[in-house]
Amino acid sequence: MGVFTFENESTSTVAPTRLYKALVVDADTIIPKAVEAIQSVETVEGDGGPGTIKKLTLIEGGETKYVLHKIESIDEANLGYNYSIVGGVGLPDTVEKISIETKLFEGPNGGSIGKVTINIQTKGDAQPNEEEGKAAKARGDAFFKAIESYLSAHPEYN
Repeated sequence: MGVFTFENESTSTVAPTRLYKALVVDADTIIPKAVEAIQSVETVEGDGGPGTIKKLTLIEGGETKYVLHKIESIDEANLGYNYSIVGGVGLPDTVEKISIETKLFEGPNGGSIGKVTINIQTKGDAQPNEEEGKAAKARGDAFFKAIESYLSAHPEYN
């Protein structure tokens, strides 16, 4: 089994508690409004806490696809959220598990800093694909900026 780990850091002009609320607490409602490719977010199993499985339906290349993610932990006090990709287009055949750990911190000028660690565990002798990692990073950055743009355009959201 191969393991590929990468970390990413993004800055935002949005305060961390407001950004966390949009990304975690109100995600099912906010994400489809903010991210054009994502059509819906729905709970497939669970009560919203750890162990819950969510289905994100998206349009990619003109086709409707989905990603399943399982909530591993929620730490509202420290603005942390960890989940794993457990199915759909987000989990290539050569990958056993993708785990994502996220945390928001106070940033400059009332904004925030988002830190993400992604661990990709491959099946058998498959080697981690660095290009897939770079593509995942680019999607993550675009996602983060889409939420930031939505919040900037909707100052009434608290």
